[in-house]
Amino acid sequence: MKDQFFKYIHELQDRITSKLEAIDGKAKFKEDLWDRPEGGGGRTRVIENGNVFEKGGVNISGVHGKLPDSMQKYFGVEDADFFACGLSLVLHPKNPMVPTVHANWRYFEMYDKDGNIVDQWFGGGQDLTPYYLFEEDAKHFHQVCKTACDKHNPEFYPKYKARCDEYFYNTHREEGRGIGGLFYDYCKKTDDMSMEDWYNFETEVGNSFIEAYVPIVEKRKDLEYTKAQRDWQEIRRGRYVEFNLVHDKGTLFGLKTNGRIESILMSLPPHVQWVYDHHPEPASAEAKLIEVLKNPVDWINKI
Repeated sequence: MKDQFFKYIHELQDRITSKLEAIDGKAKFKEDLWDRPEGGGGRTRVIENGNVFEKGGVNISGVHGKLPDSMQKYFGVEDADFFACGLSLVLHPKNPMVPTVHANWRYFEMYDKDGNIVDQWFGGGQDLTPYYLFEEDAKHFHQVCKTACDKHNPEFYPKYKARCDEYFYNTHREEGRGIGGLFYDYCKKTDDMSMEDWYNFETEVGNSFIEAYVPIVEKRKDLEYTKAQRDWQEIRRGRYVEFNLVHDKGTLFGLKTNGRIESILMSLPPHVQWVYDHHPEPASAEAKLIEVLKNPVDWINKI
């Protein structure tokens, strides 16, 4: 399973970066191959200062070795080894009318001292963070997510949409990081789902990413915007940074397993503002976004 999925994320990385380069028309992804001293490594691809994408990364990694003590305590195990691989991406567009997007698809195995697999699971998802809300874009993104889920189980979309709304939430701000999408973790073998079934679901979601995000980029990337709107984008990017550094479990796992710092913090945008006690004008487009972020929306059935 690990070989099968590791091959898949290599191919998916190629597909996604090729498509994004074609859309940008200027910048190309810079590739950085790296090794992890304790075992494994990765292929980081970063795009910067493009026509469309101000900064973005589409990274894959496969790391293995002894599970650090802090993570053994987290999982409640002793003397365990692990293998983890995945693709993680974040794209910060230049135009504030184009939303930031994040996605991650990962696979994890844990072994006993004899090398036997004692646990394995998939996790991942994709979520959208707009700076200006276009409801048709939100509906499109969520409909693609639902379609991918429905091919495997009609209960998946409402379940994993709710988990996404719950997970990508800045509790210290009492607002969502964005308008959600899908988030799932610890997808293990059950009576109803084999690991091969989970693999098929995971790759279905991964394959849906381009369809979910690219049409939104193409529709919004050439819209005009003002400096004030750009300032708002940078203020909201600050909220994005706050979530990633305060709440995100993936960042924590990477740091505690001696992951590659540049790849882990690739998700941080290049230009950000923290304005003291900032509040948007009442009834403005900016205020409308904040209102939506306070309470999750059923985008599929919203009229």
